Amino acid sequence: ASSWDSLASRLPSLAAEQPTLLDPVLAPCPASPSGLTLFRERHGWCPYSEKVWLALEVKGLAYTTVLIDNMGGGRPDWYRGQTPQIQWADGRTQGESMDIVKALDAEYPASRPLYPPEGASMSSVAQMISAFRQSFPSNARPSSRAAYLFSYSGPLSRSDFEKALDATEKLLAQHEGPFFVGPELSAADVSWAPFLERYAAQLPCLHDGLLPRDASRWPRLAEWYAAMDEVPEYACRVKGDGESWGRVLTMQGYGNAGNAPQTTGYRQSTGAGAVDLWEAYAGHRPHVAPSPAEEAAA
Repeated sequence: ASSWDSLASRLPSLAAEQPTLLDPVLAPCPASPSGLTLFRERHGWCPYSEKVWLALEVKGLAYTTVLIDNMGGGRPDWYRGQTPQIQWADGRTQGESMDIVKALDAEYPASRPLYPPEGASMSSVAQMISAFRQSFPSNARPSSRAAYLFSYSGPLSRSDFEKALDATEKLLAQHEGPFFVGPELSAADVSWAPFLERYAAQLPCLHDGLLPRDASRWPRLAEWYAAMDEVPEYACRVKGDGESWGRVLTMQGYGNAGNAPQTTGYRQSTGAGAVDLWEAYAGHRPHVAPSPAEEAAA
C-alpha cells in the first residue's frame, strides 16, 4: 500500500497554499482576520451568502472565509449581524448581498465585471434583479433551507410555483440568452441562482412531476440551468447538490407552520461533471487538484 507521503507526492495541490477558511464552531477565532474576508452562513443554506460567494469565485479574487453559525452556536464574540457580510481590505465591513456584489466591481475593477458584464447595460442587470420580487411567490417565506416554498402557515400550491416559473421564463426571453441579460453571466444570474438552484431540486419533492428544468415547458429556463452548469466556479464549487436540498426538506422549523412537509421521494441526481469543466476551475487555482477524485483524496 502507498504511504501518505507517496500519495501526497502525486497531489501537488497539497503543497500549494490553501485559502484560509475559519470555522469558529470547531476552533476559536479570537479576532477577525485581516484582508478581504467573506462571512457566510456555516451550513451552506443561506442563499444570500451564496450570492456573494459565487461573485467572489467568478471574479477569481483571493479571500478568507469565516463560517458563521446562524443556528446560535459558536459565533465569535466580535461578530455582529447576519450573513453575509464582507470585510474589505481596509477593514471596512458591509452587508446586503447584492450591494456587496455591486461593490466588488468597484473595488476590483480588473476582475471579471458582473454589474454589468461586457455588452450589457447597468439598467438591464438592475431590472432583472428587481424583477425577482415580482416573479417569485409574494406570500412565501424566504427561509434559507426552503426558500420561497412555504407560507408561514402552510405549503404553497402547485399553481403558485408554476406562475413563478412562467414569469421567470418570460424574463429570460427578453434577451438573447442563455443568461438573464445575454450571453455573459451577470449579477442578475448571481442574484437568481441560489433560488432557482433550490427550486430545481426541491419543487419536484413537493409536487410530483413539477420539474423547473423541463425544456418542453420552460425552454429558456432549461437553457439557463444548462448554461449555469457550464460555469466552472458555480458547478465545481458553489452549487449545492440536489440530494442535500431534497433531504433538508425533512427538517422542521423553517416554515410550513414548523412542520416537515410530506414529500414525493424525488431526489435530483447529481452528475460527476465534465472533466474539462473541472480543469477550467482548477487551472487558475494551484490549491485545487486537477480532478474531482484527486481533490477528494487531497
